Amino acid sequence: MRTLITGGTILTPHTTLAGHTLIAEAGTITALTAGPVAPQPGDTVVDASGQWVVPGFIDVHVHGGVGHDTMDATPEAIADMGRFFAAHGVTGYLPTTMTASAGAIAAAIDNVMACDQPAGGARHLGLHLEGPYLNLDYRGAQHPDHFRPPQPDEYARWFATGHVRLVTAAPELDGAEPFVRAGLARGVEFAIGHSGASYQQVVEAANWGMRQTTHAFNGMLGLHHREPGTLGGVLADERIYCQIIVDGVHVHPAMVKLLVRAKGPGRTILITDAMRAAGLSDGEYDLGGQAVSVRDGVARIANGSLAGSTLTLDAALRNVIAFAGLSLAEALPMATTVPAEALNLAGRKGTLAPGADADVALLNPDLTVSATIVAGRVVYRSERSTA
Repeated sequence: MRTLITGGTILTPHTTLAGHTLIAEAGTITALTAGPVAPQPGDTVVDASGQWVVPGFIDVHVHGGVGHDTMDATPEAIADMGRFFAAHGVTGYLPTTMTASAGAIAAAIDNVMACDQPAGGARHLGLHLEGPYLNLDYRGAQHPDHFRPPQPDEYARWFATGHVRLVTAAPELDGAEPFVRAGLARGVEFAIGHSGASYQQVVEAANWGMRQTTHAFNGMLGLHHREPGTLGGVLADERIYCQIIVDGVHVHPAMVKLLVRAKGPGRTILITDAMRAAGLSDGEYDLGGQAVSVRDGVARIANGSLAGSTLTLDAALRNVIAFAGLSLAEALPMATTVPAEALNLAGRKGTLAPGADADVALLNPDLTVSATIVAGRVVYRSERSTA
């Protein structure tokens, strides 16, 4: 049985194809064909007339949403989070943990490993462990009681699961280099974050193989013209992808524009860093065992530190277009091909091409999400959708 997406304008995202039909079978894109295609019995036809047909978004850094968190370690959390993310164009994501006890992190990993891919939502692509090997001086909303240097017995168990895809760590910690090298040998990617690393330490970390930075500007040593610091290092080193939270709160719009100019869209990754309040109203919530107050959609712990966000990835895309003065075609890779490349999934995820996974989002002219398709199956349709 095939899925045919017809009538829209396809952004692959590097090529624009008007008047083409996307054909998917068995979860994989088989063709992008000029003109209409006659459906066969059993085909699913998705009418994308007047819409953009784009690769499904990939969120490499997201803790939760709609009342759930990865650290809840329940199947319900993963299922509901996946459905919520899909409603915002996300087809794949990394459930992201917090700095916590060894037992709590292990439980979160075990839970994701045990969860089937949801039939009606975004797929989990492995885990992102944010901590616990971080610099306490740059803790942000990470719980201060659980910071520790790399523990070989602990991280050996993480890597042995085969489900950890990305780890955020501070490279200046004792034991960081063997930790990073051990993970790289198992196919794990690393992000510099919650770090006070000097410029030179950032360069050395990139030499080890750390290729990302977690929420650029936030939770790191800032920029000085004589001491470039962590931020200067990740901005200047062309090997490093910069994750950024584009909600207009974590980073001023002018600084978003500056980062995109410095790194280019090809080294910039849009993330949400969303916590359990995403998709819900203001109120009192929890993040990693700390009380969080959400006011006007902004989450903070008691000391005033930002505590993740309530951002969605479709909103992040609209925001970066507005803040950095980009077109959709210029901005779209930051939510699709670039995170896929950073996770070593290039060619399979984040692109619309024969042989790639049939993960697709349909966007209205205002760039809100009309429908989301995962592995060739429609998992979300908006009330506005004609699909």
